[in-house]
Order: sequence, then structure tokens, then C-alpha cells
Amino acid sequence: MNSIAPQKQMTGMLGHPVAENPIDRMFDAVYAHHGLHWQFWKNDIANERDLALAVAALRPLGYRGMCITVPWKVAVMPLLDELDDDVRAIGAANYITMRDGRLIGHNNDGKGVVKAIAKVAPLKGQRVVMLGAGGAGRAMAVEIAWAGAAHLTLVTRREEQGREVAERVRHASGVPCEWQRWESPVRLPTGTTMIMNATHLGCAPGLEPVPVDWETVAPGCLAVDVITNPRITPFLRAARERGCPVVDGVEMLVQLAMQIFEQWTGIRPEEAVFQRAVADALGE
Repeated sequence: MNSIAPQKQMTGMLGHPVAENPIDRMFDAVYAHHGLHWQFWKNDIANERDLALAVAALRPLGYRGMCITVPWKVAVMPLLDELDDDVRAIGAANYITMRDGRLIGHNNDGKGVVKAIAKVAPLKGQRVVMLGAGGAGRAMAVEIAWAGAAHLTLVTRREEQGREVAERVRHASGVPCEWQRWESPVRLPTGTTMIMNATHLGCAPGLEPVPVDWETVAPGCLAVDVITNPRITPFLRAARERGCPVVDGVEMLVQLAMQIFEQWTGIRPEEAVFQRAVADALGE
């Protein structure tokens, strides 16, 4: 008698664009390593109407969890049944778990970046300039402040967004945070010890440079990028040429993905498995 294969447990990502993100290949490789009959699907969601339809479909389709990426980390919040404390403090969600038929919003974007940065340099006392303050950026700004940064400057094109996130950081952490207008090139305030690209500039296939005046970046200033493909972006390459240590977005992805994997499966992750899986996904 033929045995019936168990039904796959589905997880995935909602965002726009998602084509270049290696997260699906990474998760599928990790699921296979652990012998799980699970699968990860990337879904390109172009507008808020489709986002609402997609989130509403998660229950009847039987999804176990869903990652949320740009530009939907804020817009997804009112579509969920419950938000955890981090989401309420940060004002954005980057993944969903299904619990007793309820969609629960979480945010570990910042926790991933803090763990990745801590491998290279301590965050305590850092004077940080962050370029961009969208759904991921706002989470990272709050978590970096919680981790002991001394001061943050948020550089954004939209003044309303930048000032709102700066106020959220101050309220959540008590750490001084101010807004700076995005100009091309971006000039860093004197005394900056860490610069972080939280925009999509530099992502494959476009590989646009981040317009930074590198003469205002002190050699030795820590440079951090959220882009996951390629690992070494034009921003990080320029930073290295300036003599800056770097933290890449792939390391952040690994750190946050391990936390999400454990939430969804209950299995404690092995970092080496995730590192191999993402390196294979990127063809490294």
C-alpha cells in the first residue's frame, strides 16, 4: 500500500519587490536539513488592497507563518489580530505567527541587526547615522537605542516620516534622536561612529550607489548595510575603501531568520546550517 506524504506546512514572505531576496532558498534548505515537510513561498504584493487580500487568505490557506518585508511592515499592522510589545513600541511588524487561528504580529528586524553588529563592534556609546527610516529602519533605530547607542541621526527624504520615527525612538528609549534632511551627497555630523544604510539603494539588480560624502566619514567608522543581495554592496565596498569595518545584510538576515525559524517550528536553530544555506542561495 502506498503511503500518503504528509501535507506541506507553508510559510512565506509578503513584500514588493521580493525576487532578489535569498530568504526562500535559505529557509527551504534549513527545513530540509531538519527533515521538516515545510516550504517557504515568496509573494510579490504590489498594493495595499492585495496586501489585505493576502493576509486574509493566510488562515484558510493554512499558513504557519509569514515574513513581512518592504513596503508593508507598517500597513500590515491593522490587518492582524494581535501585536506583540515590540510591534507596538516600534510601529511595524516583520513577521506573523499563527496561534489558535489568530494572526500575531512580531518584529525582530532590530534584534537581528543588533546581533549582527555585536559580532563586529559594541553598540554601547555609538553615535549612529541611519539612512532611511522605513519599516525596517524604524525597528533597527529603536533596538540600536535600546542596545546602548549614545545618539541617533535619521536621514530621510520625507521629513514627516523622519521626525515621527525620531520621536518614537526618543519615547521608547530615552536616547537622543534627531532628523536630518536627505541631501545628495549625505554629509555626516562630526563625531559619527557608525553609518547604516537602511534604504534599498544597492540591492541587486540595480546596485545603485548610496550618495554619501565619504570625506565626512571617519576611517574606522562602522558601516552597516541591510541589503541581502549582494552581500558586499556598493555602499560597503566604498566603506571598505575608506578604511571602515563593515557589517553586511546577509549576517542580519541569518540572525533574524534563526529567531523566526524557532518561533515557527519550536526547534532551536544551528547557526552554521543557516550560514551554509544562505551562502549556497547567493552562489558563494
